[in-house]
Amino acid sequence: MVKRHYREDTLVLETEFKTETGTAVVCDFMPLRDSTSDLMRLVEGKSGTLTFDLEFVLRFGYGRTVPWVTSGEDGTITAIAGPDRLTLTSSVPLHGDEMRTVGTFSVSAGEQQSFTLTWNPSHLARPAAKSIDTALEDTESYWRSFAKNCPQVGGWTAQVKRSLITLKALTYMPTGGIVAAATTSLPEQLGGPRNWDYRYCWLRGATLTLLALMKLGYYEEAGAWRDWLLRAVAGAPAQMQIMYGVAGERNLLEWEVPWLPGYEGSRPVRIGNAASEQVQLDVYGEVADAMLRARKGGLPAHRRGRELAAAILPFLEKIWTEPDEGIWEVRGHRQHFTYSKVMAWVAFDRAATTARDEGNPEATLHWQAVADQIHEEVCRKAFDAELGCFVQAYGSKALDASLLQIGMVGFLPPEDPRYIATVEAIQHKLLRDGLLLRYETREVDDGLPPGEGAFLACSFWLVDALVLIGRRDDARRLFERLLSLCNDVGLLAEEYDPHAERMVGNFPQAFSHVGLINSALNLSLSSEARN
Repeated sequence: MVKRHYREDTLVLETEFKTETGTAVVCDFMPLRDSTSDLMRLVEGKSGTLTFDLEFVLRFGYGRTVPWVTSGEDGTITAIAGPDRLTLTSSVPLHGDEMRTVGTFSVSAGEQQSFTLTWNPSHLARPAAKSIDTALEDTESYWRSFAKNCPQVGGWTAQVKRSLITLKALTYMPTGGIVAAATTSLPEQLGGPRNWDYRYCWLRGATLTLLALMKLGYYEEAGAWRDWLLRAVAGAPAQMQIMYGVAGERNLLEWEVPWLPGYEGSRPVRIGNAASEQVQLDVYGEVADAMLRARKGGLPAHRRGRELAAAILPFLEKIWTEPDEGIWEVRGHRQHFTYSKVMAWVAFDRAATTARDEGNPEATLHWQAVADQIHEEVCRKAFDAELGCFVQAYGSKALDASLLQIGMVGFLPPEDPRYIATVEAIQHKLLRDGLLLRYETREVDDGLPPGEGAFLACSFWLVDALVLIGRRDDARRLFERLLSLCNDVGLLAEEYDPHAERMVGNFPQAFSHVGLINSALNLSLSSEARN
């Protein structure tokens, strides 16, 4: 029998192995980064005796490069290929066996064996060994100190804490950038081609991430994310990308890895992401909204925020009428996506608000006029009178979960019949086994074969929309259903396949956990307001 859990309020993973001969616990953790990166493992016997086989098969270059492996007199194993060195320090003897490093060991009650895998640049000296006990103590202390500041959130504090810790773990500490997920090419449909590299930082979700962090009181992390965003997008507005590397890198060239079979045969495996070269108008609204929310939420003002707005608004004023690839980064033809236009409206609406706050009537009138123009066009071209709701794109009959944002960003008040009808139509059309699709891939030409799981962030948006229109009980039921999908250690992927009853897509997914936090906060606040 195998079961696992994180130690309370930490990112220290414990896996218990129980057999007829004994029980042992394997403890895995990563200490805070210094000049090296370390992965540490402690194996401790709890009862009886348990025997383990160890196999160490290391490849660099996405599995293609066999490293030069040597054994030290102290028993360490060193693997070098190009710029990288990995050093395995083991308390048990290891030996080579046909391009593998292997060993066998046993632990009885009270006995421990330890293993440390360390990366550092190959041109530098091998790093000194670290005390695994000290590292474990420091790592636990760090995470518990971080988590203790999380406030109570209804009856879901434990889940919110786990999501918060996960967001922190997805953060590149030197820059504050938050990656979408820690993996690449985990498929959205098993055996299908919707396999993308998510190890980058998207501007989309900037507002929701900032709100989640600020509402929980984590202003340092919110400020670091805001500052990363401002550094990343620096430059000409026409060159703004929808995503960047963890340090703000822009060249994210997408290529396929033909020698890898893919997760459960799901090809291709992709490195990089061509979506970085797409036009997606909604990111301008995301950035503008994030800057306003940061200012109103209490983050210290940043002069680059004002400079950024001054640069992107005139540019967006010229291009908002053009089609784009949209929030879902379609690989098909560009369209006039409703959500893109709504977020363009957000950019100018927030600009008018900022100008009003700063006592600039001329700018207020100008930006409000642009916002009003977009608002009128969206209500005229994106609302389908026959369906009685908003649709995915101008001239389309398809629905899209992103339309739930219409009420959340203030484009329409939540009591507007058009918004309520849109929420209800999305429920009717896009729910599958109680979970929400982004859109129906069999009805929309997005440049790829149809089929994918339910997008979990969209289901959290539906929770928020139901709260917004006063259907709190329905919102709570859906939220509890979503919580039940978390795996045994409280993590969520990008999507869930209700037919296979398993998570699919990259993992763990920041967008899903941001959605969990914000939905918990919205439900908690609505409960307080009702009481």
